[in-house]
Amino acid sequence: MVGSDRFDSIGQYGQNIWKYGQFSRDDDQNRAMPLWNEHSPSFEWTDPDLVPRPVVSIGATGIVMESLDRQDADFRHQPAIDFHRHLKGELLLALRGVMTCEVENGFWIVPPQSAIWVPGGVEHKFTTTGLLECYVVFIDPHAALKLPLTCCSLSTTPLLRELMVRSASLPMLYAEGGMESHLMTLLLDEIALQQVGNLHLPMPTDVRLRKIVDMIMDDPADRGTIQTWARRVGMSERTLARLLVHETGMSFGRWRQQLHLMLAVRWLGAGSSVQQVSDALGYESASSFVTMFRKNLGAPPGRYMAERKPAA
Repeated sequence: MVGSDRFDSIGQYGQNIWKYGQFSRDDDQNRAMPLWNEHSPSFEWTDPDLVPRPVVSIGATGIVMESLDRQDADFRHQPAIDFHRHLKGELLLALRGVMTCEVENGFWIVPPQSAIWVPGGVEHKFTTTGLLECYVVFIDPHAALKLPLTCCSLSTTPLLRELMVRSASLPMLYAEGGMESHLMTLLLDEIALQQVGNLHLPMPTDVRLRKIVDMIMDDPADRGTIQTWARRVGMSERTLARLLVHETGMSFGRWRQQLHLMLAVRWLGAGSSVQQVSDALGYESASSFVTMFRKNLGAPPGRYMAERKPAA
């Protein structure tokens, strides 16, 4: 049931999820339709920073449709949970759908079956695509001493995924010292064992470089050379190359390729075909796109996404 009467009862977190990013589109009426958050009891929801437990876990579902035929099919125009921060750190697991996370100096892509860690106090913004099922664990800084100090994507094990799903079914004010606390301790230990992922795009802060970033994101199929982009923002090629390496650690070609990889995973996760993605990124052929994708992510697009498809 997706009627507004049921939506009104799901609590503040469910409302924020719908407001900022997870919704379905009624094409005939051109309106967003709220979806039921079926995982976390509404009467328990409050600001996780106010919950007197070291670990707080919730879950949410929803739908965001994205098409390469739409003008807004990019990082910046998709529905999003806007910039915010928590005292507690936040681990977000996407079981279904693709999410991106933006912080001041970078983007991360979160494919299905993967997670992203955002330390406490870091301002961040989530953007979602496709049929979404996600689980979020908020962790007090004192309980996160073994976790990374900076934002990063994480691979996940079946055990970690099951622990996050199970923990989301517990009351927020679970009993301390019993089974629930032991489960949360095991969850923290399993998080600390995860490997850091590679779908990260460092972002420059220089105004001229950010202008280039905006133009490339507006038209990722533009295959202009570094000379072309330098001329567009009134820089020399040498200055552009040196500044980009200084601020991102990447050459211009490597940075643009990393952006293409992230867009590709995002669009593939939303259901676009390899040919559609190849065309949207300006590749001469689908085979050349597949070669680039396999070289960087270790598998061709079809297999890469299939391996991250959740079990029925």
